[in-house]
Amino acid sequence: MTILTTRTSRYDLTCQSENPAFQTEIAVTAVEPGIDLVSIRLTTSEPAIPSPVTIAWTLPIVDIHSSWNPASDLEKNLLISSGFGAKVTTKAPVISLHNLAGHNRLTFAYSDGLHAVRMQAEVHDQSSTYACAVRLFTEGATPFTVYEETLRLDTRDVPFYTSLDDVQRWWAIRPDYAPIAVPEHARLPMYSSWYSFRQHVSADALEHQCRLAKALGCEGIIVDDGWQTVDTSAGYGYCGDWSVAREKIPDMKAHVARVHELGMKYLLWYATPFAGKYSQAYQRFADRLLNYREEVYQAGVLDPRYPDIREYLITIFERALRDWDLDGFKLDFIDSFSLQSDTAYAQQRGEGQDYVLVVDAVDRLLAEMIQRLQKIKPDVLIEFRQSYIGPRLKKYANMFRAVDCPNDALVNRARTIDVRLLNGRSATHSDMFTWNSEEPVESAALQLINGLFSVPQLSVMIDTLPQRHIDMVRFWLSFWREHRDVLLDGTLMPVHPEGLYPLVQAVTDKKHIAVIYHDMVVNPGLHVPRELMLVNGTQTGRVVLELDEAIGSRTCEIRDCCGVVLSDEKRLFDKGLTRLEIPASGLAILK
Repeated sequence: MTILTTRTSRYDLTCQSENPAFQTEIAVTAVEPGIDLVSIRLTTSEPAIPSPVTIAWTLPIVDIHSSWNPASDLEKNLLISSGFGAKVTTKAPVISLHNLAGHNRLTFAYSDGLHAVRMQAEVHDQSSTYACAVRLFTEGATPFTVYEETLRLDTRDVPFYTSLDDVQRWWAIRPDYAPIAVPEHARLPMYSSWYSFRQHVSADALEHQCRLAKALGCEGIIVDDGWQTVDTSAGYGYCGDWSVAREKIPDMKAHVARVHELGMKYLLWYATPFAGKYSQAYQRFADRLLNYREEVYQAGVLDPRYPDIREYLITIFERALRDWDLDGFKLDFIDSFSLQSDTAYAQQRGEGQDYVLVVDAVDRLLAEMIQRLQKIKPDVLIEFRQSYIGPRLKKYANMFRAVDCPNDALVNRARTIDVRLLNGRSATHSDMFTWNSEEPVESAALQLINGLFSVPQLSVMIDTLPQRHIDMVRFWLSFWREHRDVLLDGTLMPVHPEGLYPLVQAVTDKKHIAVIYHDMVVNPGLHVPRELMLVNGTQTGRVVLELDEAIGSRTCEIRDCCGVVLSDEKRLFDKGLTRLEIPASGLAILK
């Protein structure tokens, strides 16, 4: 066993390796106060597969109250236990430890977003310390002679969201991680068929909802599961062939053209890895699966290590894009491309495979896919969803959606903000908004308000909504479009991740928007721009504003959740606390 030690500006690091065939080197570079880059280099004369390597260090749990990582979801407490794995098909290799004020105490990230990396920050109760570690080669490796990657340690006293944004920028400047362009339509509201239709889609019904959605401000439709099968039992047994169920959509090209005539883009859903047990694809590829789960999927997961399987999938996408004049794809279940240790497929290696690791084959599949699709349509839209939101995937998709949370506005808020924190210029999309039509309109509005800092996706039967709900949707989509320059492109400032972001603010030189989701005081800080907007995302009837400096006389316009102006008057705003009577799910605009 080889154990190397080194010292950063704050920590003593050890690098433990059981690789006698490799020479292991570790070196530290201080790039600026509070940021250290730790390079890890392994070399050998002949290609070889290394055993796992661990870089470890400890830090006292002092002024650290919460943690953030891409796997934490709704549990952002101190305990990360055994850690989590990140690779190209799931999550991202980064952990942030911070205090209740939201100030970073340590954010550490690894440069490799392709191969499996295990990230760990485990609480040791006897010493009240964190045992931090980054474990490499935990799922094997392809033989190599040179390996070099970097661990980034950030201990600056900056907001946690700043440290995370700097991490995503660090990833994005790598030439082999450069994000693809984000077309304008990736940043505009969309209608989705999933919660409203489930698998019960038809051309006429979809086109009818498109007409209604367009009038409300949606600029595209994502047609989800059901277009490829007459079966409506909710399984994936009929996925894999990807032929249109003509009983539902007799002529796909003509159907897409009619949607285009409405001025809307058209994206189509594919369960990318699945070959359902009733499909011809399953019969063809049954001996080339990563796993098969009858009780979960009724489908096998295709093994992309076979070049003919990659070609099969890419050709399907090419034909659909060209023959039906689609505008893009919702590519689902990319995170299902994995070997399962509890199945007979776990150790399967077959003749004809050209990759050892599944992640390398998935990366090749996605790289060739986007290259060939962009040759047909340079502005093709590609949607991925949590958990596959890592840095390398920005090369292959331009829309990243929060994972499913139907009707749950609070979870949608937490997940969209989580995605935003690492997403850079790529478009972050909400999970689809859906609610019961008998909801009070102020309560229904919470679905949209909790997704304001992402691109809205709507999934309700619009013609079943009461008129007040329709007015509410039209208003909030209009508000979002008018102010997306700050909602999407401004500096994002969410607070209290351990409380699922009860207050989120975004600011530009000209606008400041604060959305208050819990009953708490909102402080916009110094240098408030000329336009300050306060959205009441609670069900109380007031918001308390705290000003660090007087901002003088402002016109204060109060609107309800449907956009109706309730008052419009000049008010003097001095330093200190001011109570504003803003109705539930309403807003105040100070100019």
